Amino acid sequence: MKQRLSTSFTLLAMMFLALLCQTNSVSAQERKVQNRPYIDARAWHYGFLFGMHMQDIEFVNNGFINTLENGTEESWYADVASYTPGFSVGVLGEARLNTYFSFRVIPSMLFGDKTVSYFDQLGKVRVQQAVKSTYLSIPLDIKYSAQRFNNYRPYLVAGLSPVADLTIKKQKEILVQRFDCYVEVGVGCDFYLPFFKLIPELKFCFGLRDIIVQNRQDLIDKNLLKYTQSISSGYSKMLMLTLYFE
Repeated sequence: MKQRLSTSFTLLAMMFLALLCQTNSVSAQERKVQNRPYIDARAWHYGFLFGMHMQDIEFVNNGFINTLENGTEESWYADVASYTPGFSVGVLGEARLNTYFSFRVIPSMLFGDKTVSYFDQLGKVRVQQAVKSTYLSIPLDIKYSAQRFNNYRPYLVAGLSPVADLTIKKQKEILVQRFDCYVEVGVGCDFYLPFFKLIPELKFCFGLRDIIVQNRQDLIDKNLLKYTQSISSGYSKMLMLTLYFE
C-alpha cells in the first residue's frame, strides 16, 4: 500500500515537471489562431464531466489473534488485492478569481467497488469481500492555470471533497463509514476546440477519516467480528481520470 502511495506521488511530480517544461518552451513555438479566445474571461464557467476511477483502502492491520473453540489460534490480515474500474458523472461550476486562479464546485456521482481480501498467517487468501460504493461527492477545488498558449493551457488543482456513500451494506466482514472527506491534488490541461473546451484531468484523492466501523453491534453472526477486530484503521484513496466539457 505504501509503495502504491509513493508511486502515485512520484507520477504526479513527473507530470507536474513535464507541464512546467512544456510551459517554459512555448516561447519558442509558433503562434496560432486561438479558438474561443475570450472564454476564460467569463466570471462563471459551466460544464459536465464523465470519467473513470480506481478505489482503494489503506488498511492498518493489528495482528489480532482469535482463539477457536478447539484452542486453535488464527490471525487475519486485510488488503485490497484487486481493483475494478468505476465511473463517475457530474456537473462543473467554475468561478474566475483572477487571470491564473479559479474556484471550482463539482457535484458528482461515483460508482465503483473494491475487493477486500483477508489473508491467514501463511499469506493465503481465505475470504474475500466486495465493497461496493456509490458516492455523492461535492469537490471544492482551487485551480491554478499557466498562461495560455495557442489552444492549450496546463493547470494544477487542489482542494477538499466531502463524500457520502449511499450504498452501505451491513452484515459483512467489515462495515465502512457513510461519510468521508478527501484531500485532492491533480494536474490537467485545457484544450480549446472550435465549439467547446475539452479538459482531461488526473487527480489523486486521499481520505482523511478512518472509515472502518469498530462498534459492530449490527452483526447477527458474531463469527464475522474477528475481521473487524484484526483492523486498527482504514483510509480511502482514489485515482481519478476525468474528462470535462465546457
